[in-house]
Amino acid sequence: MNRYQDIVGRIQYGLFLTVVALLPFPQIALRYVSVTWFVFWLLEGRWLRKPNVRRTIYDVRFTIPFLVFGLWFVWKAVSGLWAADSAAWARQIERYLTFAVLVPVGIWGLNERYDWKLAGKVLAWSCVAAVPVYLGLMTVLFYHRDWTALLPLSADWDNSIPDWLTFVADNISHIKHRLYLSSVALLGAVMAVQVWRERRWRLVWTLPVMLSIIPLTGSRQAIITGVVMLVIGIIYALPQRYRLRYGLCMLALGALLSGAVLKFHPRTEYVNMEAVKQMREVSYYHDIRLNIWGFGLQQPSDYLLYGLGAGQCTDYLRERYREAGFDYYYERGYNAHCQYLEELIELGVAGLLLFLLAWCSVPLCTNKKGRPTAVLFTTLFMLNMCTECMFGRYDGVALWTMGMLLILLQSHAEGEQ
Repeated sequence: MNRYQDIVGRIQYGLFLTVVALLPFPQIALRYVSVTWFVFWLLEGRWLRKPNVRRTIYDVRFTIPFLVFGLWFVWKAVSGLWAADSAAWARQIERYLTFAVLVPVGIWGLNERYDWKLAGKVLAWSCVAAVPVYLGLMTVLFYHRDWTALLPLSADWDNSIPDWLTFVADNISHIKHRLYLSSVALLGAVMAVQVWRERRWRLVWTLPVMLSIIPLTGSRQAIITGVVMLVIGIIYALPQRYRLRYGLCMLALGALLSGAVLKFHPRTEYVNMEAVKQMREVSYYHDIRLNIWGFGLQQPSDYLLYGLGAGQCTDYLRERYREAGFDYYYERGYNAHCQYLEELIELGVAGLLLFLLAWCSVPLCTNKKGRPTAVLFTTLFMLNMCTECMFGRYDGVALWTMGMLLILLQSHAEGEQ
């Protein structure tokens, strides 16, 4: 039995590292590898025997976020009772199933073979490797335009490329969504700083490489998120007595830096604040996201109490597009482009509050070893969810899974982080 558990445990750990390595790349393999990893976690017998590591009350406390995310998933499952489109409900429940199956993992833990530092190194190197892979593919597409038939590019791209950054960003987004790719790079940077703290020469060349993917993807949201995470990281690095004094200065500097970067970024469009204030008065001349949010917020009485049910948000918005004559939006089937708005439409106020509680519990329920990573990880997701449905693809679900497990491993690591 011990030999069986050892073999299964090694395979399970190898699958975990494989999922971590695949995070910066297209999602096609992520789902299958992660499901296989969970199956081997069950085979190892975590349902039958207690973890080898003795836990303190502070270690057990981090099981709370897993439980709250599990309750949020249960509320989604229950919402199928009033969901109009049962097929859409089933698709979302299947995609979000990880939020339920990870609950026992969070409670029973992982075997002693798991090492968060090794996982962090794998993620960092994978993020570094992703940059030349994507740039190499873009170079091939640029110089061998016959290959562009492989991707659904617009017809006029070959005759008019306003600048190379826009070209790279648009084409990367057909392979890996720009915000997911940037998010993985930012989490990889967090891991790199922690695992290579004593090897500054390695950080000097790897950090610029992995973070270069962010301006290359052209994601404005990722730029803002990266600056905020940098500021928070510097504040954590300050001695305790200096954090309040210099922390406020760093926050102000971060806000100025974000504004400056966005102002001169090639993909930044002028944001009319009057259009933001009048978001619910939808106009063709508004930003696409402002229009989508405006449609979603026009009639909150439709869903405010308990929502329309999981998976119903996009169909609800499409109906609003059709009624208003926004044929292009209707044909494209734009989702909410905001995770919070999607939760409000699908689960109502109660579901949204449960979702926010789950995220707030991540840093609050983590001990000192894992709290810096938990704060940065929560910041990463909660900012990006403002402009994107981060769980609309399995990339986001996989990133959440690996982030939560890395924090879990850090919290249970022996000695000081």
